[in-house]
Amino acid sequence: MNTFGRFIINGTLMTAVSLFMRTVAVAFNIYISNIIGAEGLGLFTLISTVYGFALTVATSGINLATTRLISEAIGLKQLSENNGTIYKNKEIKAILFRCIRYSLIFSIGVSVILFFTSDYIGNKILFDKRTISSLRLLSFTLVPTALSSVLNGYFIAVRRVYKNAIVQIFSQFSKIFITVFLFGSVFCTDTEKACLAMVCGGAFSEISSFILHWILYIKDKNQKDNFILSKEYKQKTTNKLLGIALPVAFSTYLRSGLISIEHILIPIGLEKNGGNKAASLAAYGTVHSMVFPLVLFPSAILSSFAGLLIPEIAEANATNKKDKIARISSKVFRTALIFAIGTAGIIGCFANKLGTTVYPDSDAGKFIRLIAPLIPIMYIDTSVDAILKGLGEQVYSMWVNIIDSSLSVLLVIFLLPRYGIWGYIITVYFTEIINATLSFVRLLNKVSLSPKIFSWIIKPLFSVISSTYITKFIFNVYLIKFNSEVFELCLCISTSIVIYFVFLFLTGTLKKKQVYDLILYTKKSIL
Repeated sequence: MNTFGRFIINGTLMTAVSLFMRTVAVAFNIYISNIIGAEGLGLFTLISTVYGFALTVATSGINLATTRLISEAIGLKQLSENNGTIYKNKEIKAILFRCIRYSLIFSIGVSVILFFTSDYIGNKILFDKRTISSLRLLSFTLVPTALSSVLNGYFIAVRRVYKNAIVQIFSQFSKIFITVFLFGSVFCTDTEKACLAMVCGGAFSEISSFILHWILYIKDKNQKDNFILSKEYKQKTTNKLLGIALPVAFSTYLRSGLISIEHILIPIGLEKNGGNKAASLAAYGTVHSMVFPLVLFPSAILSSFAGLLIPEIAEANATNKKDKIARISSKVFRTALIFAIGTAGIIGCFANKLGTTVYPDSDAGKFIRLIAPLIPIMYIDTSVDAILKGLGEQVYSMWVNIIDSSLSVLLVIFLLPRYGIWGYIITVYFTEIINATLSFVRLLNKVSLSPKIFSWIIKPLFSVISSTYITKFIFNVYLIKFNSEVFELCLCISTSIVIYFVFLFLTGTLKKKQVYDLILYTKKSIL
């Protein structure tokens, strides 16, 4: 199977799985919001914020390090074979077990610390004792989650992402099953117990997912394509691991810490603006647990391919194929912009209908409309970060993220007490634009890329505006109405997508040959 075809197959698989999983997650989120309300979602988000920081320290950059080390080893092996060079070999599991050892050192330490400091964090930092029991339980999930992160990176590097997909599906459904079971029992009697039920579901899924990941690895390691390392590469493996993981780890500590501070300060800032604790948690829960999951839902398509870009770029970079990197980057930007601009236009156009249909008793619709114009910037930033990581620029990317998070904390401190939730919207816009700009400038310095503004931005923008206006005209002028709001919304969005693609072809943004080549490559790869 050729590289491009393999990339398309893996990306399509991960996209399908990711879209399915996000659909399930959004549906589950709607179910949760109906049970515990916006305040309960806000409280659970606070718990997740602290857990997120602990998990960042527990993993300490190991997923990226695993993917890059194994990808580069594969690239060097292929280069040596092409040049006729003979190496003394060692199985690639030498890299993997170094990564596992690294992961265990960090995750066990953080797990112990979180367990014994849960009481202090709940009372003195989050100012809500209802979070203590959940944090204590979450401490037991750090080790298996960190180990799963290593195996996830391994399967991405060896291009067997379907195994990660299996684990993701199993993880999501096991979490939902346990959570729903606990919600239906006498165990779930108040907001604290409801959050604990959600944590129990997550803890069970993380532990069982690691077990499944390990079983899949044991079966995988005996396959014929078990790659090997040269003696020279073996001697440098530990240093390379530390050189990749530790800079990422320290920068992610800082960034994750800043994000945690920001999220803790948001409800406090909203309270200072005049709301009580319950109302502040509700506003916080609406934006973070309702709006952002919907706005970022379509990004599953880009995120899946972006994750697979890292090993592809890493291999090309290891073998000094600059032209290949430039070609990949150009195709990624063009495709991502077409997708992101179309998504932003359609979500923005149907924001109110989307909000009232999915979350009928909330203000989600108006916030979706406000965030929609930011979608192209957020989506493109995901692709840029993936390319930079593949080029070994993960440290720069993390410093950009640290600047982003630092600005977020400062703006939250100064804007939220004065402007409330609108101050937070301003914060999101400002920091996302700064982050994307710094990353894009760095990429232009590293890759020979010539952005085509008219073809990549203006034409898709014209196409999506035309498609949404035509769709609204059809449904409003001809008064097409349905008994089901969900069906009506889906039909409106589907109609807009079809008309959008028609305009992309009419304007020459997409060409028949490009689609035909893509289908041909995929067909050859499958066969």
